Formats: sequence, structure tokens, C-alpha cells
Amino acid sequence: MNATEKVAVLCTRHFTESQLARLRAVSPRLVIEQRSVSSSAELAGVLSPEFEVLFSSFAPETLDPVPQLRWFQGRSAGVNALVDTPLWQSDTILTTASGIHSAPIAEYVTGMMIALARDFLGYLDFQRRACWPMAPKRHFEQFPGRELRGATVLIIGYGSIGREVARQCQALGLRVLAVKRDPSTRADTGFIQPGTGDPEGIIPERILSPAELDEVLPLAEYIVLASASTPETRHVIGREQLRRLRPDAILINIARGDLIDEPELVRALQERRLAAAGLDVFEREPLPADHPLWQLDNVILSPHIAGFTPRYDDHMAALFA
Repeated sequence: MNATEKVAVLCTRHFTESQLARLRAVSPRLVIEQRSVSSSAELAGVLSPEFEVLFSSFAPETLDPVPQLRWFQGRSAGVNALVDTPLWQSDTILTTASGIHSAPIAEYVTGMMIALARDFLGYLDFQRRACWPMAPKRHFEQFPGRELRGATVLIIGYGSIGREVARQCQALGLRVLAVKRDPSTRADTGFIQPGTGDPEGIIPERILSPAELDEVLPLAEYIVLASASTPETRHVIGREQLRRLRPDAILINIARGDLIDEPELVRALQERRLAAAGLDVFEREPLPADHPLWQLDNVILSPHIAGFTPRYDDHMAALFA
């Protein structure tokens, strides 16, 4: 390829004109087309041989329509949806959106920690009933609250999201422990938004390997799941791990649903062997209407939206550029 040859790029996410302008400003060689799609089937209908770069939420079911494809930019941080696709077996470069979710998801996590520690669910229950707690419990006995400052948070998965959770928790005065696949590699070599995260890996008091997880679980008042979904991390929080947790522990999952054994989690919450949970992801999504998690009074549920804000595509365009 010579220095003047055009590079055809297909974006299947609707970017604004200002976001497209940011992409086009990267090089005059770029020819960027935008065609919004909502499924892999729709993606197949807009692919053609000239495209060398594809930005999409969906992987092509076959690479035959794009024989020159050299780079696929995904819209999510995880790669589990790509593993069984032709892309995974090809020579095409695959990149993810890892790094752009760190601040909004960390804000979600710290918000969830505060909401569960201070029993916002209980406040809302009394608010709906338009009353204060009555005798024999007075209001300060009904809602004793918990301070985050001085508590221990254990972050399982120390990528860009885990590192920003650590930075925000440190600012709130928590003691930070982290579990990382390779504790000897502390630096973050991925995309980092300015002023976020822990680029050098210096915030945690300890960074441990997955083999040491059971050792530190009893120390944690807050456990945050922020690791990738892999065969090794499936049910990283299972029956034995739940039994090791303190009864006042609060568990937050913003990673993937299969990191937790859901039936065991439900039992632990029902039996109050676990104080509370904040869950943004589930083994089956959408969460079925008859799932017992809906009925628990010590859980806050959200529909896999922790990383999304109105500025999401601004961040996405910046990373892609």
C-alpha cells in the first residue's frame, strides 16, 4: 500500500457528524462510511469487498464479503462474543473498547457501594409508604449505616475498570486489595483516559494471583468483580468462595454473569450469609421474570448498563481515532 492509497472504513454504529469528523481527521486517506445495523444478519447486508476496517457491535458470520478486512474494532470491552466467529481464526487484527468504560463503571461501583452500605433500598421502602420507622426500632437503629472509609475492598480483575475502581476507592479512604491473572505485571499498557486508573499498579496494598483468592476473601467487606469471562473465571465466586465471605460483605458484579454461581448467590443472600449484592450482569440476560433475585430485598439489579452514559460514543470515537 502506498502513502496515498485510500483506506475504506465501515462504521455500523451511528456516530454524530462531530464524531465522524474526529475519525476523518486522522488521515485524508480514510474513506469512512456509516451504515447502522442492529444484528449480525443486518451486518451481512452492508458488507462489501472494499472495506479494510470494520467498526461494529457484531462480528461477521463469514468473512467472504470482506476479503480485504485487516482490522475489526469492537464496541465492547469483552471478547467472549468473538471467540467462536471466523474473525477469531483469521489474521484480522481485533481490538476492543477496553479503557473507555473505566470511569462510568467505577462511578457505578462506588455509587452501588454507598447505596448498599447506607441501605438506600430501606430508605426507598419507607419513602413509598410515607412513614418513618416505628418502635421498637428508632430511625437511627433501623438505618445504622456503614462507613466506607477504613473498609477493605477486594477487586477481582485489575484491568482498566478495576484500576479506576481502585483509584476512586482510594479517594474514599478504602484499603484496596486486587486479584490479577499475572501479579508480576503491574503496568497498564492499554488505552487510558487521562486522569483515570492506576497506570503503574501502585494503589493496591497487595496484588494477588487467582490462586490466592480464597486466602483474602474473608478480609473483604466489598468484593468487586471486574475480570473477563474465560473458562478460568467461570464461577470464580461459587459455593466455597461465598462461604468464605464475611456475613456483612457486599458483592458487586459489573463484569459478566457467569463469574458467579447464581443459585449459590441467591441462597447466600436469602440466608443472610451475604449482606447484599449489586448486580449489573447475569448468567441469562434479560433476567427472567421468575428469577428469585427479583424478590430479594438486599439486592439492587440493573440491566447491563453500568458502562453507558450519553458520552459513550464520544469516548468510543476517541479510542477508535
